[in-house]
Formats: sequence, C-alpha cells, structure tokens
Amino acid sequence: MSNSLKQLLEQIKNGELSIESGLDHLKTLPFEDLGYAKIDHHRKLRNGFPEVIYCEGKTIEQVQGIARSMIDAECNILGTRASREIYEGILQVTPHVTYYEAARCIVINPEKRMTCQEHYIAVVTAGTSDIPVAEEAAVTAETFGNRVERIYDVGVAGIHRLFAKLDLIRGAWVVIVIAGMEGALASVVGGLVDRPVLAVPTSVGYGASFNGLAALLTMLNSCASGVSVVNIDNGFGAAYSASLMNRE
Repeated sequence: MSNSLKQLLEQIKNGELSIESGLDHLKTLPFEDLGYAKIDHHRKLRNGFPEVIYCEGKTIEQVQGIARSMIDAECNILGTRASREIYEGILQVTPHVTYYEAARCIVINPEKRMTCQEHYIAVVTAGTSDIPVAEEAAVTAETFGNRVERIYDVGVAGIHRLFAKLDLIRGAWVVIVIAGMEGALASVVGGLVDRPVLAVPTSVGYGASFNGLAALLTMLNSCASGVSVVNIDNGFGAAYSASLMNRE
C-alpha cells in the first residue's frame, strides 16, 4: 500500500494524473465500503501487514467481493478458515490462489511473498492431531514473509522426541508451541529456550479437556517465564504476533 501511495503521488507530481483523478483514488485508501464489509486498505500502512479475510461465516459471494477489492489494491491476501468451496469460488476471481487444506487457508498472489531467511519461527506441536492449527500458524507466518521450521509430534508423553529437536527450537527467533490435552508442552519449552514462546491451546482431547479449556488454563498458569498465550485453536493469532517479533 505504501508503494501504491508513493506511485500515486509521483503520478500527480509529474502531471500524469490530475488532482481530481488522484482524489478519486484516495477515496478508497482509508477503507472501501462494500455494504457487507468495509475493506481496510490502510491496514498494511499502519500495522505492516494487510487485512486478512476470516472466511468462516461469510458467503462465497462475500469473500469473492472482498478479494476483488483487495486484488485491485495490489495486496497479498490471506484467507483463514477457508473451505474448499471458498477456494473454488476464489478461483472464479483469480487463478493466482493456493489452497492449504490442512491449514484451511487460501493465499492469493503467493508469489509476492518476500521471505526473510536470517531469522526463523519454530512451530512446535505436542501431537499429530494438533497439526491443523499448526499449519494455520505456519502458513500465516510464511505468507507474512517469515521462514518457518515445523517440528511436529514432540509432546511430553515422549519427551525424548523434543530433546532430539532442541537445537532447532533454540535457534528460532520466536517459538510457537501448539498443544491440546493438558497443554504442558508450552511450559516445558518455555523452560528450555531464551526466546519468546507463544502458546496455542487446541481443542484436541477427551471430555475433561473441555474442548481446549484445560490446555488454555494450564498455559495461562505456566511457571515458565516468557510464555504468552493466545485463544484456543488460534494459530493465526500466534503467527501474527510471532511475525511482529521476527522483524529485523
């Protein structure tokens, strides 16, 4: 968005665009009102990352309309909680879209991602059942230009698996730990690394896990310093925060 704004101002300065035409372009820059959605075109300018489409609960037509608006603004677009039907609907808008089924994410214009190779984010899961949430986190972080290392199924039930990957985890700039059941892995990792740990409780577990509430409470009560917690199954939220921390 900042590049688009600079280009617009340069065109006005050089006489390639009239002031009146420039004003017409500027009308949609703060936000664009589609009636059912108000597209925040200034999000990237303010926060560093463009607006993300939360697809669940929206109709295919609504997601298509939002995507068209953001494509016109030349944004790299991430859609979370996207079904295959949403993906097929977006294909009618643009062929430049990738669907990540495990993550339930779509990425439009994925070739525009700029990846920083120096620092990386480690995404760590307790179990294989936590991978869908982990993939939402990993795809989000990669879409925002981060290098990601995936370290899956290293929970406390077989803690030697974690120790086998400890050097890779310790080398990360930020660590996202994703766990269901009792959620103990976040505390263990928090006690072993000198980096920020973002804990994501998942709804994986039997009855007394209360759809992730048990893991959430464990993580919130962690005795390991440096552990911060996001909402249940919120891989996106953890990855967004990790991306801010991972900036050079």
